[in-house]
Amino acid sequence: MKLRGAFVWLHRWVGLLMAGFLIVVGITGSLLAFNVELERVFAPQLFAKSRPGAAPLDLATLAERAQKQLPQAQVTSVTFQEPDQVSVGIAPLNGTDGRAGPELAFDEFYVDPWTGDELGRRKRGDLSEGLINLMPFIYDLHWRLALGDLGQWTLGILALIWTIDCFVGFYLTLPQGSKNVWRRWKPAWLIRSNASAYRLNFDLHRAGGLWFWLLLFIFAWSSVMMDIRPAYEWVMRRLFDYQDSRAIASILDTRGSPHDPRIGWREALATGEYLVASQSAQRNFVAGPPLSFAYFPNANLYFYEFRGSRDLFERSPKGGSSYVAFDGDTGALIEASEPTGEHAGNTIEDWLYALHMARVFGMPYRILVFLLGLVIAILSVTGIYIWWKKRAARAGRGSAVRGSRDIHPVNASTGPGRQ
Repeated sequence: MKLRGAFVWLHRWVGLLMAGFLIVVGITGSLLAFNVELERVFAPQLFAKSRPGAAPLDLATLAERAQKQLPQAQVTSVTFQEPDQVSVGIAPLNGTDGRAGPELAFDEFYVDPWTGDELGRRKRGDLSEGLINLMPFIYDLHWRLALGDLGQWTLGILALIWTIDCFVGFYLTLPQGSKNVWRRWKPAWLIRSNASAYRLNFDLHRAGGLWFWLLLFIFAWSSVMMDIRPAYEWVMRRLFDYQDSRAIASILDTRGSPHDPRIGWREALATGEYLVASQSAQRNFVAGPPLSFAYFPNANLYFYEFRGSRDLFERSPKGGSSYVAFDGDTGALIEASEPTGEHAGNTIEDWLYALHMARVFGMPYRILVFLLGLVIAILSVTGIYIWWKKRAARAGRGSAVRGSRDIHPVNASTGPGRQ
């Protein structure tokens, strides 16, 4: 009983600590389940006119055409975000002294996949630019509370607490004792619509947490993965066969000083396609269309992402894709990776990404994620209501006891209620 009381106390105060944050995260997460559709509403200029049957330009041509339109910047990547949208990664040009040039007035640039012409540019999340940045702002609010690194670490720590609290909350729904467990646990899964307001809120809080428990845990732990990688990777290394981000980071850190690659975009693309074909033959997977092509000047590395038969994501590349990395001077393969099938921990990680970002199971799952965001907000609101009602009840009982003591004084010799 003492242990259960401690868990009740922990669940109550942890819930109150997280409630405001989870309401924001839940509502913004519901909107982000349909991020692309809402982007088309608020920023239609960033999407090209569809050309059914026409093949898009290759990634090297898109990079070259984007570079001609951006003399003040260095093109570092091109990505098929959607079939009718290509995003271009950019960086300030280095000066003659090797230092980065002045900061650019924008950090996102979009081109037409069929012509390479500019569709638009924006400073991501800057609402002063208007509705074109509404969805990026909502995304930043969801991910980092729109507070940069401080917000990211805050939500990461709360996500870690939320993950632990998932198990605490589940434990508190279990009936005490070992007899007729299911019969006594069954009411915890039900919502009685004809109950009092307090009882209805309590049922919504308890039953909602149970019915959505697995998804709540998945989203809590995947939030840790996205916000505080050191804690996430520490756990994953100890539980699974897992290759963490330090592996590729160590490659990048040992690549020497930055310099212009000897291989340009076009030759690099041909090299990437050759390496993909070679790897698919060796590893027995089917290589699909290209997704993204990037150059990392600080490491003199090209990254070529492509759709593979072991990928999870059904839609645009937001992670979870196969790739090859190769030297910018020689074209030698540095690393090849597939999102599933190689390391159990990395396979789990890519499933976490895909589930959190609603990139699998089509529209039914996206609707479920939309509903889950609302459930998270509802659980927070009902938790606050339950706490407030109990607090008011305790205060009322305390007032009644104090009032009875004023009318009927109690002392050691007479006992309560005796004159």
